[in-house]
Amino acid sequence: MTESTQKTSKKTALTNAEKQKRYREKQKERGKQEMRGYLSPEAKECYQLISEQTKWNDSIILSNAVRLTYAAYKNGQIGLLNSWLNKHDL
Repeated sequence: MTESTQKTSKKTALTNAEKQKRYREKQKERGKQEMRGYLSPEAKECYQLISEQTKWNDSIILSNAVRLTYAAYKNGQIGLLNSWLNKHDL
């Protein structure tokens, strides 16, 4: 093999930024949306307990939290849910 064909046959390694970009693009293609935010100390404690008990990753926890909140809203229970959280300092 000549030197020029050896260079073209080798794949170049992707940078971390390129890998992250590819991952985000694949997730978007699957219909998923990235959400970001900051957790209060109370929410962080709840997150840790849920994670330990269920072995869910942060993506599943966030997805289920949004779905449960929506279910409470659709069933007219959002006020009840909010008052329970406040009453229990969560």
